[in-house]
Amino acid sequence: MNERALVFSVGGEDLIGIVHAGAQGAQRGVLIVVGGPQYRVGSHRQFLLLARRLAAAGIPVFRFDYRGMGDADGGQRTFEDISEDLRAAIDVFMAEQPALKSVVLWGLCDAASAALMYAGDDRRVDGLVLLNPWVRTVEGLARARLRHYYLQRLFSRDFWAGLFRGQLRLFASLRGLGGAISRARSSGAGASGEHSPRTGTLPERMAAGWKRFPGSVLLILSGDDLTAREFTDTAAQSPAWAGLLQQARVRKCELADANHTFSREDWRERVTEWTLNWLRQERSGAQ
Repeated sequence: MNERALVFSVGGEDLIGIVHAGAQGAQRGVLIVVGGPQYRVGSHRQFLLLARRLAAAGIPVFRFDYRGMGDADGGQRTFEDISEDLRAAIDVFMAEQPALKSVVLWGLCDAASAALMYAGDDRRVDGLVLLNPWVRTVEGLARARLRHYYLQRLFSRDFWAGLFRGQLRLFASLRGLGGAISRARSSGAGASGEHSPRTGTLPERMAAGWKRFPGSVLLILSGDDLTAREFTDTAAQSPAWAGLLQQARVRKCELADANHTFSREDWRERVTEWTLNWLRQERSGAQ
């Protein structure tokens, strides 16, 4: 393994990164964007293991802690405030791997959201790997819970068995269901609190980022994850997202039983294989 640690600065604060060199002369690399609160190794060592697998296949990888996370200096910041960190990380990555001509951003949850909103503003980025993107609003979460949690429970044998055995708090469940319905019916910034001076809701800003980015997208979704379900529901129902997931440049993969962070070894392995195969196909298509 050819791995080396380095320190670079953003706004006078030090960030920590690890370069996995890959094949000599490789022209495309992968920058792993870390979601918060998290650091460069990843849940269940996922980012470290992914980086080593890709590098062993010849693909250079850079993973790092942005300001306020892991071993980096600075105060904690949201995923919408790391554009300077991403740009600096790409600068360092390409300086360390001078043969690189382009970079793919790989991110899970709010790191996927950050990558999506950044990519269209940096011509060096020509691909995105997005896992369970975060599009959270109060209404969106309520709709996802209503559709994918409460309704599923009504058709669950365990739910009715527990109810008849007296092991479920029926009135508490009904109150939860009623609250979800009320929030799902609400609308506007006053209900969601998700409008921003950046213009529009988070889902709208992400859709704008998707439209602004001209490159290819690999979308990986977990089947047993409310964040993923909220994303697919939003993409299906929001006018801003109309037709975006159906574009020819998008490849969508779903792992039916996986949780949000792909915590099992076989789930992580499947994500790695999908990423690696997509990168190889992208490289072949560019030749």
